[in-house]
Amino acid sequence: MKERYADIIVDITHEKLDRPFQYRIPEKFRDVLEIGMRVLVPFGNGNKLTEGYCVGISETCSFDPTRMKDIQGLVQKGVSVEDKLMELAKWIRRNYGSTMIQALKTVLPVKQTAKQLEHRTICAAMTREELISLLGEAERKKNQVARARLLREMISQERIPYELVTSKLNVSASTINSLVKTGAIRVESSPDYRNPVKLTDREEKRAVLSPEQEKIVRDFLRDYDGGIRACYLIHGITGSGKTEVYMRLIEEVVNRGKQAIVLIPEIALTYQTLLRFYRRFGDRVSVMNSTLSPGEKYDQCERARRGEIDVIIGPRSALFTPFPNIGIIVMDEEHESSYKSEGTPKYHARETALEVARIHGASVVLGSATPSLEAYFRAKQGDYKLFRLDRRLTGGSLPTVHVVDLREELSAGNRSIFSRKLQELLADRLNKGQQSMLFLNRRGYASFLSCRSCGHVMKCPHCDVSLSEHTDGRLWCHYCGYFEPKPTKCPECGSKYILGFKAGTQQIEEKLKEMFPGVRTLRMDGDTTRTKDSYEKILTAFANEEADVLIGTQMIVKGHDFPKVTLVGVIAADLSLSAASDYRAGERTFQLLTQAVGRAGRGILPGEAVIQTYQPEHYAIQCAAAQDYESFYEEEILYRDLGGYPPCAHMLAVQVFSREEEAGLSLAKRLADVVKSLEQGDMASAQRITVLGPAKASVGKVNDIFRHVFYVKAGEYERLIDVKDVLEERWKQETDKNLMLQFDFDPMNLL
Repeated sequence: MKERYADIIVDITHEKLDRPFQYRIPEKFRDVLEIGMRVLVPFGNGNKLTEGYCVGISETCSFDPTRMKDIQGLVQKGVSVEDKLMELAKWIRRNYGSTMIQALKTVLPVKQTAKQLEHRTICAAMTREELISLLGEAERKKNQVARARLLREMISQERIPYELVTSKLNVSASTINSLVKTGAIRVESSPDYRNPVKLTDREEKRAVLSPEQEKIVRDFLRDYDGGIRACYLIHGITGSGKTEVYMRLIEEVVNRGKQAIVLIPEIALTYQTLLRFYRRFGDRVSVMNSTLSPGEKYDQCERARRGEIDVIIGPRSALFTPFPNIGIIVMDEEHESSYKSEGTPKYHARETALEVARIHGASVVLGSATPSLEAYFRAKQGDYKLFRLDRRLTGGSLPTVHVVDLREELSAGNRSIFSRKLQELLADRLNKGQQSMLFLNRRGYASFLSCRSCGHVMKCPHCDVSLSEHTDGRLWCHYCGYFEPKPTKCPECGSKYILGFKAGTQQIEEKLKEMFPGVRTLRMDGDTTRTKDSYEKILTAFANEEADVLIGTQMIVKGHDFPKVTLVGVIAADLSLSAASDYRAGERTFQLLTQAVGRAGRGILPGEAVIQTYQPEHYAIQCAAAQDYESFYEEEILYRDLGGYPPCAHMLAVQVFSREEEAGLSLAKRLADVVKSLEQGDMASAQRITVLGPAKASVGKVNDIFRHVFYVKAGEYERLIDVKDVLEERWKQETDKNLMLQFDFDPMNLL
């Protein structure tokens, strides 16, 4: 029988050991060992028996077989935190396509060099009488004043913090060490874990729930206490009190001895969310995000593992906090695209949260004013339990929305980036001492051309997407490869005002100050939020009414609650609507506009919003202005169904990266042919697959790496996993190391 070998990870969390080591699989384990199992292997020069994880099995020996060591045993699977994370890594590898080591590094991040903090205490090691005797000796000597001072304190109290002795008593480390050597005292050390939460204004507030909120809590607890673990979708309008529901549910679950994970899409939301949870849960809540130092991240994991915290708040990576007994996972603003990982493995936090919940026996709560089509589709099918919150807690109504046609503004001679209506309302708010927010829908913007006179957008004649403006003076379609020269006049009306939108947040701020001298502004974008505490500083300053207008990109319209804001202006609603290569453009636009409009009038004062657009008739803009999710969903889901896009069907994007353009295209064609051969064998409609491409990716080259892509569509997600498995096996036959392969299931846009 042919020998088989296993790739074993000894310690994924250590920089020097986060790579596989190969071992021979003894015959008795050949039919038992599987990827993901824990094993015992001899490791290092001393062949110390060490636990490791199997991350790969093959028949190829990677080095001298005579030096190959054997696996010594299999570790019986337990219920440790590491075992649960290993099970999650296996699931991620299978469902999103990656190597096992990539999946492991996702759920068990490699430790970065971070000095372990210690809490030290000086303790008396002699009797009181012996210390008094030593004190007498020290007092008789002129050069032992500090020694006498410390002994005097040790006689009165047997344990003193080390830092207190060195700082307040002014006793040097050498003096302390000399007393340690005499046996008079000893120094005890224990780990001191960093706590990134430095809030001092704790104030317990337990709001009275509305009947709608109370029903959600009651129904959830009835299921939970009855042993039912489900996924719940809370569809609540902006300001309807979803966060208070989250806190009440978490409070109940924590009281039952469980832990909670709260996912938020943006670091900018961390501070406000953390503040509310800290006031409720105190030091039992912590945070995990990219602004923390390596040491702080490591310490939060250790605090969670040791049971020192009950609630962790953070973006998608917080899912992998090593809690031993998770009871609930809350995913706020579940529709946000940032919940999808951009690196390999390209996992989605929503589906991954469901798997984490399955492993721990926990429940999942999703919340949004504008649920993703995927979540709402599943709720409609009965996979999720749907709750609605249709009233604002303040008792106020949703803001009045004005949709301004920028084509008419141009016809009237207004070439400003501010419409006449927005100028009028801004002046009114400044006179009344109220606050405003100006939102530029710029993130993810691809340079498309539109006519300022008639609103015509240059589109591909073969695909229903806008053409992208390239530096070579041509407009390209990233779906089919069609291109044409950039026009100098609008082909629809002949206007010369056909160009891309070039306004940025800084330009908006400058124009606003020109229009309203003395206006106090704050800007929140990529340039002003680069430092660790920049988000909190800007948001706190605006909350303290240190500015009249907050200007920013998407980060200012997500989840923030400012009672004095009574006006929101959307400068350019069309940027996300006309984004090339984005089958979710309508959904993104509706969500952004609805969230933006919802920032106005959250206090007792009524709110207004202005949406500036060249396409006022588009259903995404009309439905957002009316805050009508149901109408938008019915329109959009029909489009997805006709086009075979998620959630009505599933897609797999197969990306090939190469240093040589022809080599990459050749591999993409070969892999696509492999899938097409599978397609011919699919008879049942549920199993049928469709292959589109390959073609150059929308961004065809990055850092001298060429990118090609083809798509596979299927009605069932499992069918795409089968396709991925076949392609992975085919990929193993490739010998060109300059080629790379990546899978993206249900991509957020076409690549």
